[in-house]
Amino acid sequence: MTFSMADKAHQAQIASRQLARLTSSEKNSILNRIAALILHHEDAILAANQLDISAAQQANLASAMVDRLRLDRSALEKIAQAVNEIAGQSDPVGSISKIERRPSGIEVGKMRIPLGVIAMIYESRPNVTIDAAALCLKAGNAVILRGGKEAINSNLALAKCIEQALQEHKINPDAVVVVPDPDRAIMNELMTLNQYVDLIIPRGGEGLIRFVSENSRVPVIQHFKGVCHLYVDDAADINKALNILDNGKAQRVSACNALETMLVHKDIAAEFLPKAAALLKQRQVKVHACEQSLGYFEGATAATDEDWHAEYLALEIAIKIVDDFDAAIAHIDLYSSGHTEVIVSQDYSRAQQFIRSINSAVVMANASSRFSDGGELGLGAEIGISTSKLHAYGPMGVESLTTEKFVVLGDGEVRA
Repeated sequence: MTFSMADKAHQAQIASRQLARLTSSEKNSILNRIAALILHHEDAILAANQLDISAAQQANLASAMVDRLRLDRSALEKIAQAVNEIAGQSDPVGSISKIERRPSGIEVGKMRIPLGVIAMIYESRPNVTIDAAALCLKAGNAVILRGGKEAINSNLALAKCIEQALQEHKINPDAVVVVPDPDRAIMNELMTLNQYVDLIIPRGGEGLIRFVSENSRVPVIQHFKGVCHLYVDDAADINKALNILDNGKAQRVSACNALETMLVHKDIAAEFLPKAAALLKQRQVKVHACEQSLGYFEGATAATDEDWHAEYLALEIAIKIVDDFDAAIAHIDLYSSGHTEVIVSQDYSRAQQFIRSINSAVVMANASSRFSDGGELGLGAEIGISTSKLHAYGPMGVESLTTEKFVVLGDGEVRA
């Protein structure tokens, strides 16, 4: 039977109405079952993932893409744990806030409600299949999942766990639609179905996200790239700064929360940069250094303006010495992608000033940029990281997948 994107989107819209009426306990039961089935079907999922890994390697896919694609037993356990954590969170749907009595006598409040149908368009990362489905189900939304061709076997294997859990709980299976065909024409059609789809969230490379943002008729949450900055202040604890640099740059280079640029106050540069150079050399990180810092790094290349814009997603980093705090802020204002910025400083007032001055989605003091993640920030998982400020900003959890409606309570009042 030929797959019809329009028909499936329509069916997802119908299914979303059933989901919106589920109780919290019903939704949590479905999620707990999905988590259990992921572990139960571990062998089949990992076998499917190995097919994708082999195909990706044969196609000479970039190492960062292969890294994002790879699953193992530990990864599946973390995915299942994230689903269980989402189930354990409070349910925002149906909550009423801001009840106020108006002079007319009516009481006015706002109630959290699902968005409806959410479409995910994503590359590599098969964990997104589960994270997105779990978050959308918890928020009472239907979801359409269109993964990339490089992860098609993994995504379909994970989809079977979701489908089985929905069937066991007598939920319309079109509540979660995993697009079985990665044909680009299907993705293009999906972006036109604004009569059925309420929001599109793209996750992947900058090219994919720009394409979706520029061609979709459906509202889009944007996250173009993660140019994350570390500013080492003159009041920094050097050991803390080195640990944060190491973790932020070298722990997982393919993550969007990895560090890409480090700014160093000139008054601490002579003490800090030789130690940073030794660390980066040990980690085999390629350095693009400004003219003032170039001499500290063996084999470094001179940084260009392109390096300050770069999201390397590799063992590479751009480094610049700045004259003072204000110069660091000015650089971040100019080159930030709005993702995550970090200051290392023992000066509390300076750290607070940094937090107030920078308007990226996540701003940190004395902590690794790698904490800029839905799970680490208490969301259980994230459906994406929004670097556009409407309607959500930063890692998006369950509440970000809802909106509000006005609720009015009266006792026969009429308008004068």
